[in-house]
Amino acid sequence: MKKFLVIAAVLGFSAPNLFPQRSSPGPVLQALEREMKRAFEVLQQKGDPSPYFISYSVRENNSFNIESSLGALRSSDRDRSRLLDVDVRVGDYQLDSTHQIRGPRGTNTGPNFTYPVLMPIDDDIDALRSVIWLETDQKYKAAVERFIQVKANRTIKVDEEDTSADMSRESKQTAIFPVAGVRLDVPSWENKLKTYSALFKKYPEIYEGTVSLSANSDNDYVVNSEGTSIQHGRSRVRLSVYARTKADDGMELYRFEAFDGYSLDRLPSDEKVRQTIETMVKDLQALRSAPVIEPYTGPAILSGRASGVFFHEIFGHRIEGHRQKNESEGQTFTKKVNQSVLPDFISVIDDPTVERIGGIDLNGHYAFDDDGIPAQKVSVVEKGILKNFLMSRSPISGFENSNGHGRKAPGYRTVGRQGNLIVQATNTVSESRMRAMLIEEAKRQGKTFGLLFKDISGGFTLTGRASPQSFQVTPIMVYRIYVDGRPDELVRGVDLIGTPLTSFSKIVAAGDTAEVFNGVCGAESGYVPVAAVSPAILTTQIEVQKKEKSSDRPPILAPPAGAIGGR
Repeated sequence: MKKFLVIAAVLGFSAPNLFPQRSSPGPVLQALEREMKRAFEVLQQKGDPSPYFISYSVRENNSFNIESSLGALRSSDRDRSRLLDVDVRVGDYQLDSTHQIRGPRGTNTGPNFTYPVLMPIDDDIDALRSVIWLETDQKYKAAVERFIQVKANRTIKVDEEDTSADMSRESKQTAIFPVAGVRLDVPSWENKLKTYSALFKKYPEIYEGTVSLSANSDNDYVVNSEGTSIQHGRSRVRLSVYARTKADDGMELYRFEAFDGYSLDRLPSDEKVRQTIETMVKDLQALRSAPVIEPYTGPAILSGRASGVFFHEIFGHRIEGHRQKNESEGQTFTKKVNQSVLPDFISVIDDPTVERIGGIDLNGHYAFDDDGIPAQKVSVVEKGILKNFLMSRSPISGFENSNGHGRKAPGYRTVGRQGNLIVQATNTVSESRMRAMLIEEAKRQGKTFGLLFKDISGGFTLTGRASPQSFQVTPIMVYRIYVDGRPDELVRGVDLIGTPLTSFSKIVAAGDTAEVFNGVCGAESGYVPVAAVSPAILTTQIEVQKKEKSSDRPPILAPPAGAIGGR
């Protein structure tokens, strides 16, 4: 299974403003509560077998999306939706209809994705209840049928390695938070984005220069048959800048920057955006003429940005709880609790309760997870020793309860996922000392240079047993640091690759300044917002491979200079 992370640096914001509108139960929560009471009572009486658990969740989204390219408005849209997910379980907490069916046709917990149901956006409680009723009936019938398959599969297969229950017992949660909203002066922002993207028109070698704004409010409602009833919301905005060009040898080159925050007043000034665009253009111009690096193994420094993605991909996904139970997973760290898995100067926590670090708003912050469990700080690694996993309501051996990390996008089942993954280090060194250590290590290995990974665009990892236990991080700005004192040299055309256990064993130092990354991560339960916080790290061995490139030449026809709106 591939796990994708698309992640971008951010540059400093402060406290959130969720535009509170009301703090009483809204019509969606009222409809869910009323239908839950009725449906559960009726199915308990008439169901054969009757369900032991039902859960309703609704994601109500209100969004604005504006995009401009090279000074022209490309799109401007507003959308509002309500998406319903219904989870009906037959059996009991120990064994239920979501249990893994093993074999060639087996699945982990039933279909990973089913289309969520579109609910009315009008606040008509009876209309909302009608949609909930029909979906509950369908999900109940499907659960009964699948439970028969689960029991048959258990009869003909060998005993399972992990005999933990299918769902944890948790106390009920009740909370009503203000509904989040977002307000946007659309004409003003359309003009602003056109002005920003028009800055790219001065550079004919930049084939695409796009600036976009997304402003979203998500209100989540969770009601279940155990008595949980939650209403909470959050708002997020992102200003994104994307630029693309092509080298003479056909290699596609791009730069991406994003500014994230909880509200519009967190976004940077016009001057800051202009400076960012100018820097991106200079980077792309330098990359066009930079040499292509050959495959390399040796020492390297990963900046805090690169290190954050590095830990997210090769470590964070492998300590998500459900992977320790699923027999198709590689289970890299399943049997390593209370054993050393990282250098003894590194600790790792995942804390979605943190709203910001160093004035930077964190994407992975939330109050309740998608199971309705309060978010919790989890100490995953303490001084190199593995202590915990990121748990949803799917227990594993030794970890019988959720720790508030059950997450999903609409249509998916919750699984343990990362929120704000924070890497902490003792015995840190300064940037200049780390650079000196890199040069010393390169000399010791007989290398003429070490590498500095300064900026990245994302990455992915493979965690299943049927594939190599590997990862790939996609760097953008990579430099050779020469041991003989020559100036640093920008290079292009590499991907950072490796395997987890080997890569961790080569980390020898950490920097003294943490950097924050915000992004969106895709895995079995869909795309969820995340953050990664890490200092720079020095590793004695990293491997890079050549990046795939196009064989198409750059444009032959010059841009239409002199035409109205041309460059």
